[in-house]
Amino acid sequence: QVQLVESGGGLVQAGDSLRLSCAASGRTFSSYTMGWFRQAPGKEREFVAGIGWDFSINYADSVKGRFTISRDNAKNTVYLQMNSLNAEDTAVYYCAATRGMVVLSIPQRYDYWGQGTQVTVSS
Repeated sequence: QVQLVESGGGLVQAGDSLRLSCAASGRTFSSYTMGWFRQAPGKEREFVAGIGWDFSINYADSVKGRFTISRDNAKNTVYLQMNSLNAEDTAVYYCAATRGMVVLSIPQRYDYWGQGTQVTVSS
């Protein structure tokens, strides 16, 4: 079992930046595909960004050019650098892991989830 703990969320103003971190425990972190998802009130959980074990990367169209996902296998940590934040980015952000070999954008395909970190962007 893999345990994931997100951190770095907070309250910011539009245009500001945040960096989210996801610390993972497990013996085979480097073999997992990692993803970031978010869920706003009244909405379904949606894919934000993912990074594969081979460092392949995929982003949702809504965050391309603004968000950057990265991983440091030596630290068992995945990051999400979020720039140019706007009110539509307000959500609880979740880190997820899957043993899949490719980046997946469907939440149901992920095996492990963190508890989430709140990101609130004021206009």
